Parts: sequence; structure tokens; C-alpha cells
Amino acid sequence: MKITTLKIAFLTLSFLLLFSSCRKEETQLIEPPEEETLVVNSTVFNLIKQTISNDGSVDNIIDKANCFKVKLPVTVLANNIEIEVNNEANYETIEDVFDEFDDDEDVIEITFPITIILEDYSQVNIGNYAELSNFSSNCNGENIPDDDIECVDFQYPITASIFNSNNEMIETVTFNGDESFYVFINEIEQYDIVTIDFPVTVSLSDGTITNVQNLNELEVVMNSYRDTCDEDDDNNYNDDDCNECTIIQLTSYLTGCQDWIVDRLRRDDSGNQEDYYDNYVFNFYPDGTVISTFSIWTYTGTWTASGSANNIIVVIDIPTLPDCNNEWTLHEIEENPNETKVDFILGEDQIRYVNDCN
Repeated sequence: MKITTLKIAFLTLSFLLLFSSCRKEETQLIEPPEEETLVVNSTVFNLIKQTISNDGSVDNIIDKANCFKVKLPVTVLANNIEIEVNNEANYETIEDVFDEFDDDEDVIEITFPITIILEDYSQVNIGNYAELSNFSSNCNGENIPDDDIECVDFQYPITASIFNSNNEMIETVTFNGDESFYVFINEIEQYDIVTIDFPVTVSLSDGTITNVQNLNELEVVMNSYRDTCDEDDDNNYNDDDCNECTIIQLTSYLTGCQDWIVDRLRRDDSGNQEDYYDNYVFNFYPDGTVISTFSIWTYTGTWTASGSANNIIVVIDIPTLPDCNNEWTLHEIEENPNETKVDFILGEDQIRYVNDCN
């Protein structure tokens, strides 16, 4: 009987030792590399969350609020013209209505009820302007720094694994966009062990594509590039019309077409002054010379261009035509079937050249 009892005890102890050994081995197998483990509230965790949060500034032409956006479709009246906004491309339709006339007041009216999408992708039903104002009053004002990072974007799909140490369950999930990734990140608990499947690809605001190999590299990239672009957190829908503009493109238009005329001129709060330049023509040359002619008179000056995209600065200096001179910012190049317009601004000042060459 004692021998049988000893055998049972020995077998029980052996099983416990074997089970313990297996558990230790299992724990070792699932232990992820530290540089691939996402820790809640770590620096890289918060940077990821800020990068994939919902950007509310994209539709400021409608709601004038940076911390949420209006869920589409939505119907608006832009200067009394009804527009069905079904996608983000339709924001430009509203802008086209506003740009049709320079001397009118641009007004937009939202048809309620609407739904707004907050930074964490939660949704709220809004019945009127008073309710909308309650939410927009909590947003940062125009161009005031906020938490979201818009200069870095993730390229999808992205895959992650999560091990819950409470229930010892492991799950692999794949994300195809910012929203699903954000919801996942937002629901991670302290006892979850989360690893990202690297490499991960991110795109920067200048168009550069970067592959990162671990969380340490990702943290460096996001910290380095988070403030390298204009997040356009303002209500001026007209200040980002040159995202794709280049100096080569501008030079091609200005020097490739002859006899530009001044279609629009505003200087120093003096109102419209383009009428003073009726019958003046301007020619821009590749060597940096600009020549204007009026009747039998000729006016010679210089022009230079530097920068890129919405930050292209064009310096025009014609000593005898001071109204034309400034360190202008290229605002827009607009090509229509019968004419091309090149628009420069600086604060409230504006000069726009037009040509029937395209």
C-alpha cells in the first residue's frame, strides 16, 4: 500500500514539474522583443495615437472646427447654392462657389440634423447650430497647436498581435485604416502584451516613403517629422490651393505664355486697382527679367521664385510700377480651357495675372 502511495505521489510530482516546465517554456516562447512591444502610455504609444486620431480640420470650410468633422453625406447651401457633399472632393465644389466672385460675402448654411465624428471616431448627432457650437467651442482656435499629428501617415495594412495575460488568449488583428487602428490602440489595457508586425511603412508630408523596423525607429521618425508641415488648422479654405505647385510649373506658365495682363490687384486696403493697369501687358523671361509695356512706354524689372508647394515665394520688382512689387506667395495656378490665371497673395494684398494661353 505504501509503495502504491509513493508511486502516486511520484507521478503527481512528475506531472506538476512537467506542467511547470511547459508553462515556463510557453512563457519564453511568447516573450516578444522589447523594441516591438507597445506599452500603454509610453511615448511611442501616444505618438501613434496622435497620428491616427481623426483630423477634424479637413472640412473647416463647412464647420470651422478642428477637433471634429461632419459625417458625409451632408447638404449645405453655399451662397444660396445647394450642394450635396458626398465625399471630400466636394469641399472643392464649395470653394469654387466661394471663389466665383471676389467682392461678395461667402456664407454657408448646414442642413440639420447632422452627425459629427470626434477625434476618437465616436459619433454625435447634432440637431442645430447651438448644439454644433457647444462642441466647436471646445476645439482649439485657428492655427493653435493641438495633439494630432498630420505630417506623418501610416500605410496600411498593419498587423498586430495581442496577448491578454489575464485570460492567456492571443489574437492577431489586421488594420486597413486609421479608424480601426485607433479603436484597437484605444482599447489596450495595462495587462495586454501588444506587438506590431514590422516593418511598417509611413509616408511623410513631403511625399517621402519610409520603412521603419521597430518601435524605437518609429518614435524617432514621428518625433522628427511631426511639425514639418502646415497642418492647415484654420478656416481659410483658400490657403492650400498650391499643394502640388512647383517652381518648374510656375516658370513654365509665366515664361511659356506671352502678354499677361493684371486681372486683379489689391494693395494696402485701397480696394481694387486693376483698372489702373488696363492695357498693360507683362512678359516674364527665364533669365529673371520681367518687362511691362503700355502704349509706347516700357518698364523693366526682375522676378525670382523660391520654395515649394504652398510656400513658393515670388519676388517681383519693377521700380517704376510699385503696385506690382512684393514678396508674393503663390496662391494658385488655375488652368481653364480658354485661359490661365496665376494668383499671388500677401496678407490682404493680391495680384492675379491672366492669359488666354494654356
